[in-house]
Order: sequence, then structure tokens, then C-alpha cells
Amino acid sequence: MVAPGPLVTAGQLAAELAGPGAPTVLDCRWTLAGGADRDGYGKGHLPGAVFVDLDRDLAAPPGAGGRHPLPAPEAFQAAMRRAGVRDDRPVVAYDQGEPGGAARAWWLLGWFGHPDARVLDGGLPAWVAAGLPVTTETADPDPGDFTARPGGRSLLDAAGAARLAAAGVLLVLVTAWVLQGLEEPVDPVAGHIPGARNHPFMTNLDAERRFLPAHELRDRWSKTLRDAPAGRVVAMCGSGVTACHDLLALRVAGLAGARLYPGSWSEWVRDDTRPIATGSENR
Repeated sequence: MVAPGPLVTAGQLAAELAGPGAPTVLDCRWTLAGGADRDGYGKGHLPGAVFVDLDRDLAAPPGAGGRHPLPAPEAFQAAMRRAGVRDDRPVVAYDQGEPGGAARAWWLLGWFGHPDARVLDGGLPAWVAAGLPVTTETADPDPGDFTARPGGRSLLDAAGAARLAAAGVLLVLVTAWVLQGLEEPVDPVAGHIPGARNHPFMTNLDAERRFLPAHELRDRWSKTLRDAPAGRVVAMCGSGVTACHDLLALRVAGLAGARLYPGSWSEWVRDDTRPIATGSENR
């Protein structure tokens, strides 16, 4: 199976769902403030979509690795099989249209070796805006046969992130208040790893919360990356969830090779010997 691009439009997905070999659809709605949006799923979702709980299915329990460590292969495999994910069938993840769980599901499926995982561009709002149906019927898929084989994408640990911040490009997806050390809504300390550069994730999207065209993304990313090749880029955020949105944007832009720091800030600050920078500099 040769995977197409990482995004699918609502119209394209509707056509695929009506044809042979329809993709498995995962509802990954999640926000930092509210967590996994199971209530939203109950009020309406794409026909056949299976709800995936980010905190339970797309992450290990909080601990030394941060608030959302990568799930163990056997745990992720079991979760995906419950959702009906198969090795030989495409998967499409969607969320609320702003950075939520869909990009995280996309990244994890690629990390664990699935050959064809994509994200619904614009999420559920784009589906609804296209006049396509939603349902309140809970999906009950046949068990999948997905086999988790970790290593399909690149990642970095805390030590590697520190080295890259000094010699490459460490991207941070946080508000200016957190970056400057003025406010931290979840973790005990605000700030950033010395040398990190901020790239607000909303700059990847247009007014309708769809990804910008590839050429526009490349232009915007060039301002952050400067002369650094994508292979020397690592993305982080609070806990490794919304950083996947930047990695997805880089892939859409044709800038492959960037890595994820899974533990992100929530892991970094667990060791009080690690340096913390504050202020508005964006080196």
C-alpha cells in the first residue's frame, strides 16, 4: 500500500467511504482544557467513526515521561484493534478542526508502522460545512488486525532536544505567555528550553481552520527554520500532543524529516537540573 498525502478533504473522504476499501475513521476530538470529547462524539460524529480517547488510547499514563508519554506498543495495538484498524486498510483521523488529537493519531500510526494514515483537513466542522451527514449511532467495528511496529518516525529524548536546541532548531508550540515564563496553565514551571524557537500552530491554518496550501506553509516555515534543514528540527509543546500538528504541517509543506520530542515541556521540567529560559527572544 502506497500512502497518499497526509490530508484528505471532506469530499474526498465521503467518496472513499462510499467505495470499496473504505478507510477506518477515528474521532479524536480532544482539548487541553476539557480532555477527550466523548460527549461531543455522542452528540454527533461521522458515520462509522470510532471514538478514540487521547488520554487512554494515544498516550501512556502520566509519569516520568511527562503528561502524555508515548503508549507502549502492545497498548496502542490493542486500542487500534478495538477501533477496527487494519494493516491493509487506510485510516483517517479527525478532531474539532483546531489542533487536537487527530495529528497525534496520525503521528502515532506512522510511528507504529501503519502505511496509510491521514487527517481530515478542517476536522468535523469541514465535514458539516460540506453538507455531509453526522450520526449519533455508536460504531461497533469488527476487531482489527493492526500490528504495532515502533520506529516508523523519528523522535528525540530530552538530552537530544537540548543538543538540537543549541545546534539545530527546536520548535515550541506554546503561547507567548508560557514561552516568556509569565504563565503556565498546567505544568509547574513556565518558560522554554534555551535556544528554542516559537512557531504558533495556528499560523499553519487558514480562517476556516484548514491547512494552508503547501507553498504558503513553506513560506511561513522558512521564517522559523531559516537555513536549518528539516532533519535538524524537533517539535515540542506541553506534552507532545499539539507538537504533532506542526509535524503534520511540515509534512504537508513537503519538509520531511523533523522529529518529535514526546515528553516535551512536561517531561523537561520534572528534572530541576535542566535549564529553563524565559523572555521573548525567539532565536
